[in-house]
Amino acid sequence: MRIAASKTRAWIVCALAIAAAAGCRTPTNNRDWSPNQAVLSTADFKDNQVTIHNIRNTEYRTADDYTVRHYDKTFDLEKLDSVDFLVVPFPGVPGGAHTFVSFGFDGRDYVAVSIEVRRQKGEEFNPAKSLVKQPEIMYVVGDEHDLIGLRTNYWRSDVYMYRAQASRAQMRALLTGMLERANKLAREPEFYNLITNNCTTNIMRHVNELSPNRVPYTYQVLMPAYSDQLAYKLNLIKIDENFERTRQEARINEPAYVNRDSPDFSVKIREGHPLLTEKSWETGGTRLR
Repeated sequence: MRIAASKTRAWIVCALAIAAAAGCRTPTNNRDWSPNQAVLSTADFKDNQVTIHNIRNTEYRTADDYTVRHYDKTFDLEKLDSVDFLVVPFPGVPGGAHTFVSFGFDGRDYVAVSIEVRRQKGEEFNPAKSLVKQPEIMYVVGDEHDLIGLRTNYWRSDVYMYRAQASRAQMRALLTGMLERANKLAREPEFYNLITNNCTTNIMRHVNELSPNRVPYTYQVLMPAYSDQLAYKLNLIKIDENFERTRQEARINEPAYVNRDSPDFSVKIREGHPLLTEKSWETGGTRLR
């Protein structure tokens, strides 16, 4: 553990030094963006209702051939009953992964929030180069058929989904905090940073806003392929007998492929998975506190 902590500190110092040396650019929302990242999502709140604008619903034919669509939808925050944490390990990148979250309403409607590098048209993300030439960061709000289906069925990445443990008030505060940050980024763009401002560190901050210091900055945050282990250790996700069994049940690639054309995609990928059909506040474990 001491070696891991030492390596973590070394990476942070190195990244901050490189970022400082390269920090002459100014973040902007005005670039020639990749088509599926050209439109920013925003939200309006009124009483118990939230209207999310520009929810992405891309129709994919292949990973690179697609038609981008967006829609607006109003959700009743009183019906918010689940939060799921998703981990998508990067093949061939030890410790590398993308993480995002999805919110469920009344067990039928789902909307996912994915914090991503905002790529320019034709650009591929390169972690090493991002330390020198920082890209912008964005909150992609989309339906699961897009954000999960892209990864399982077209990128052919392993996707693990875990049911988070949280109260109704905590789920509402988490969604509100993420959407308010999406609004802020639409007004005040920021740079992505591989160490300090990425998908997992932002999720960590949102959780810690609800419960200070609930999630420590450890190597499992720096190497998010292990972030589900950290969530398991901290009792932030619903667990089965042990971590390996929980992780085995969390892989959703098969149901995501079988139900790829289903209008009830989000419901179908959870069927038969006991940990994914409970409400976030039901049974066992420790909630955020």
